[in-house]
Amino acid sequence: MQNDKLKNYLHLHFLVLIAGFTAILGELITIDAIPLVWYRMTIAGVLMFLFIKFKKMSLKVPLKAVVRFSIAGVIIALHWITFFAAIKASNISITLAMFSTGAFFASLIEPLFYKRKIIGYEIIFGCIVIIGVVLITQTELQYLIGIALGISSALFSTLFAVLNGQFVKNYKASVISFYEFVSGVLFMSIFIAFTGDGFDASYFQLTLSDWTCLFILASICTAYAFIASIHVMKHITPYTLVLTYNLEPIYGIVLAVVLFPQTETMRPLFYLGAGLIISTVLLNAVFKNINKSKI
Repeated sequence: MQNDKLKNYLHLHFLVLIAGFTAILGELITIDAIPLVWYRMTIAGVLMFLFIKFKKMSLKVPLKAVVRFSIAGVIIALHWITFFAAIKASNISITLAMFSTGAFFASLIEPLFYKRKIIGYEIIFGCIVIIGVVLITQTELQYLIGIALGISSALFSTLFAVLNGQFVKNYKASVISFYEFVSGVLFMSIFIAFTGDGFDASYFQLTLSDWTCLFILASICTAYAFIASIHVMKHITPYTLVLTYNLEPIYGIVLAVVLFPQTETMRPLFYLGAGLIISTVLLNAVFKNINKSKI
């Protein structure tokens, strides 16, 4: 029994490492953010459909639910677009540090959706997060566009997480994701078709390296990671899950510095700001667990 718990815990950390590796793939893939996300959601959607058919799940859901899933699909598409655009405009370290501000946005958005009061320590933590962002901005002003895109990505990610938290109460997570992927692809396809060059021949002419990285991104970092996280959730407490996933920026930044030392090694003030943000995120999870245990 203890060995099974350890295996699931190690599996969870492996999934967090995969999440951090997503940013590495975003740096390696040479195409722009919008086509990158289009390919990611298309391939992941096909793989998720095959998984659903293999498990003999039903895709029948009410039209109202499909509409809600579609809205969430557009939001997750915008999250991924701004995330990878932030990497292109700055670097992995900046993007992941800004992505950590999602906890601050959650403290503001969750009360609106779940009709609860804003907790005092969340306001304090939010102020500390802002200080961390200011420190990073002061020392890395040349990456201002990347910082703005990274913060936008965190906002979209938080909004998506809150919406999905309501969906999973009534529907299978795999079915939800399938509709979200499809709607995201349709949204981007319409945008691409009416802007730029559209879907011409060059759109599908990618290098072997790009195709390889895109397949890894869509299969391992998206479809597999999502399905595996559902399995892990059955054996790991929600608190451990949330706290561990908050380590994603740390894993990602460490990987970035190791793999791309020339572009990812930042000034000391950046690490101070990033440390403030990430520490606040972890403390927020700890405080939430303490308060929950008192209920």
